[in-house]
Amino acid sequence: MNDELVQGAPLHDTAERLAHIVHEGHRTIPVDKPLLVCKPKKIESWRVFKIMSEFVEGFDIIRRYGLAVSFFGSARATPEDPSYKQAVELAGRLSKRGFAVITGGSSGIMQAANKGAFDAGGVSVGLNINLPQAQDYNPYLTEKFGFDHFFVRKVMLTYASEVYVYFPGGFGTLDEFFEILTLIQTKKIRNVPLVLVGKEYWTPVLQVFETVLYEKYKAIDKEDMHLYTLVDTVDEAFDYIIAHVTC
Repeated sequence: MNDELVQGAPLHDTAERLAHIVHEGHRTIPVDKPLLVCKPKKIESWRVFKIMSEFVEGFDIIRRYGLAVSFFGSARATPEDPSYKQAVELAGRLSKRGFAVITGGSSGIMQAANKGAFDAGGVSVGLNINLPQAQDYNPYLTEKFGFDHFFVRKVMLTYASEVYVYFPGGFGTLDEFFEILTLIQTKKIRNVPLVLVGKEYWTPVLQVFETVLYEKYKAIDKEDMHLYTLVDTVDEAFDYIIAHVTC
């Protein structure tokens, strides 16, 4: 059977091709998986199988938790940082209210949130990414899973929770914020609470939204700036989340 998937193929042909790819992928997955550095010239059955298996395992993890909160923020935050301490406290308080706490499973704010949940006796989940420079899992996880593909991990984090909390962070934090903000704006997911913690950090970012994106370039609507909420304290974040999570 040809390894090429044909656009517009009959349903039974597509199903047969998919079954063939899964079978071949399971059989041929290499020990040392080469990086995908450019557009592939042909479908690599093992890569398709690996992607599918990550989706299945990822969805199997997140479906177990009916109420969850995802935390994002700098992996470089230390226990002495105010944002780290806030994340520990907020995660602990939410955990006691029945929220599973989900993070990227590594250090910094992720570790802080997992620690808060773990110390409170709650569910503490880490969805990590497998990188050439290994990221260690933090020691405060009750469940963990490592993904090879960033986009699969992003889908899991996107559909994992009923509320998303963003502490100060770097490119990764901003990427996760814009990802979910865009999905809400375009109505690809429902309007879930997005809570930005830390006015000193977030205010300049939000000012760009207002003065550049909205006022100067008319690139967003005024209503788009109501899709997120800025707070400065754990009490504000906690009260807002409890009042606005509807699931």
